Amino acid sequence: MTNYELELRQFIVENFLFGKEDAPLANGDSLLELGIIDSTGVLELVSFLEQKYGFTIQDEELVPENLDSIDRLVQFVRRKAEIAA
Repeated sequence: MTNYELELRQFIVENFLFGKEDAPLANGDSLLELGIIDSTGVLELVSFLEQKYGFTIQDEELVPENLDSIDRLVQFVRRKAEIAA
């Protein structure tokens, strides 16, 4: 696992799965479809990403293609980090 993957998984487990590390969550699982996060959860996730990684997420980037699974989150964070560098 990459650092991004570990950090994102840890945040999701602690904040949305209430610390249940044994909860079945594959990296490709849809966080929205499984009910792990809702619209309020997306806002919490965005706040975490912006604070943790130091970039700003634009409104047009708030789409499932960027935020709906750990895999998609990792790809999104990598892209944003490359742009910010």
